Amino acid sequence: MIDKYGLIDLPKIVDPRGNLTVAEQMKNIPFDIARVYWTYDVPSGERRGGHAHRTCEEIVIAVSGSFDVTVDDGRGGKEVYHLNHPYQGLYIGTGVWRTLEDFSSGAVCLVLASELFDEDEYIYDYEEFVSYVGRLSK
Repeated sequence: MIDKYGLIDLPKIVDPRGNLTVAEQMKNIPFDIARVYWTYDVPSGERRGGHAHRTCEEIVIAVSGSFDVTVDDGRGGKEVYHLNHPYQGLYIGTGVWRTLEDFSSGAVCLVLASELFDEDEYIYDYEEFVSYVGRLSK
């Protein structure tokens, strides 16, 4: 479906009473969902993320407002996604560095994760991340 990262369009059911979007594991979400969390009330100018995962895959969704997600594969590939549609998610696979920033007022970032929280599977140091990615490619 998607290699290391990329946008996923989720079903948007248009209704005059209000629209509806559905996320279903192993249907339009490419993994079983083990954890759901959301970030909100992010102060102006603050960043979130700044890490990579060894085993966890994620879908990041701007369910309200907007923000930018910079993804970095550790090999020179870097891309910025502006998320502002609640029917679109950004898939971020394992071994991808991510930084979230430029949150609009009232933005809510919803994350669907393939793994339960495990501090040991996070990589917080960028140089350690680049070294980790290099070892994977050998």
